[in-house]
Amino acid sequence: MSLQARIKNIVEHISTGMHEREDIISISLLGALSNQNTFLFGSPGTAKSLISRRIACAFKEPAYFEYLMNRFSTPEELFGPVSIKALKEDKYTRKTSNYLPKAEFAFLDEIWKSSPAILNSLLTMINEKTFKNGDVIENTPLKALIVASNETPEGNQGLDALYDRFIIRLMVAPIARKDNFENLINGKPTQANIKLPSKIAVSQNEWNSWRKKIDTVCLSKETLLIIHAIRKSLSEQFEELGVYVSDRRWQKAAQLLKASAFFNDRKETNHSDALLLSHCIWTTADNHEPVIKIVHDAIKAVGFTSDISLEELDKEKESLDKEIHKELFFRNDVYKTEKIGNKKYFKAILEFKHKHHRTINTEKEIVFLPYSNLKTTDTFFPLDNNLNELSHFDCTFNGQGSCKIENLKTYNYAYEDTVTFTPTILFHKGDKKDDINTRLIDSLNGSVIEIRKKLMVLLKNCQDKNNEYKAQLASPFINEELLKIPLVAIENQLKNIELSIKDCQRLEVLCSV
Repeated sequence: MSLQARIKNIVEHISTGMHEREDIISISLLGALSNQNTFLFGSPGTAKSLISRRIACAFKEPAYFEYLMNRFSTPEELFGPVSIKALKEDKYTRKTSNYLPKAEFAFLDEIWKSSPAILNSLLTMINEKTFKNGDVIENTPLKALIVASNETPEGNQGLDALYDRFIIRLMVAPIARKDNFENLINGKPTQANIKLPSKIAVSQNEWNSWRKKIDTVCLSKETLLIIHAIRKSLSEQFEELGVYVSDRRWQKAAQLLKASAFFNDRKETNHSDALLLSHCIWTTADNHEPVIKIVHDAIKAVGFTSDISLEELDKEKESLDKEIHKELFFRNDVYKTEKIGNKKYFKAILEFKHKHHRTINTEKEIVFLPYSNLKTTDTFFPLDNNLNELSHFDCTFNGQGSCKIENLKTYNYAYEDTVTFTPTILFHKGDKKDDINTRLIDSLNGSVIEIRKKLMVLLKNCQDKNNEYKAQLASPFINEELLKIPLVAIENQLKNIELSIKDCQRLEVLCSV
């Protein structure tokens, strides 16, 4: 049996009768297997304590401790009573057997209602895996601490450090589906303890061995890109969401991803493992959904990494595209102009027709309009062939290529006072040039062909990876519906490569015309 199959088998056993809790149980189990702590957020009566007991059932002979916290809780109730015998010997020692310091698995309900003294001792136990029992420092065997509450800790209460130690944070909602709810109320009470077959239950030796092997798993390049994208989004939205993720938390979250890969029989993380980050970085109920969206969007944006960079090839292709169009085609309309001195002018022959007798000769005049005014809408005077301003005309281009010229001669009332001049276009924008540098175009075409070949190699590599990748995404820790998210990234990447290849083919056609 593969490790993945075994974990899946364990999850199926300990999820028996736990309606709509399979995902929460599987992720909490991953936390226990990787020595991570879990915070369950949800209303009373949503089976949070039952989830914790079921997690402990996955292990052989687990030492389990459970306690409901309140503001009157005393250290004796969690850490054990003070030994009277030891006191007589002038020693302050607790009898910790069957209490939290000796537990391998523990569940603390309503965690934030406890006193600061208890929470500070708890923080030390989580941090250092030790408990100061009088003058003796005892190592604690705690594999996983699961805590629960229907609220997140309030700010400025000194609880941030403790809250930060719960790497996994899971929302536990009431049963939503009608059929599951009916099965719950019609069925027998759900058992807290499940007996696992000995061959799949986790032993102490296995747990110790797995923890060492988890450290040998590598974060893939894709996973690192996803993490960087998430950090960037969180930074950009900090004012809105107020989500801060400490370096320590990122490190622990990375360990969780590595553990997911390990228990899926992989030596490297992938996109499905990265989905777990949505359970690691939210802080309050208000930012829970936005954080999930940030994680999912980051995963959708990252495809396969390769030695061949699609981004670099696209930049090179765009540069060639500009060069090809510069050499082959007119980038703007080319107008018929005359050069006088160092400037270009339009020569306009103005014909003002008689208002009443069209057969009477028109009044003509030749003027010159500065080319620089073509794209403006400013009013200006035209010039004669000696570049003197003709102030009896007002000229205005409309910004679209035509110029309205108004005759200001008031005495000449018999003739029309306005004409429109449209410059002659010799070559339209996009027209093919005649004097093409063929050697340069051949060189550019060769560069385009080289880019297309690299893109074909990249496409083949991604297609080959994709054929194997779908099977590698399967995980007992991730709902199958969520696995569609990584596939979006891969499908988009393949489409983008194919579009780039088609664009190269377009450029090759342009070079051959």
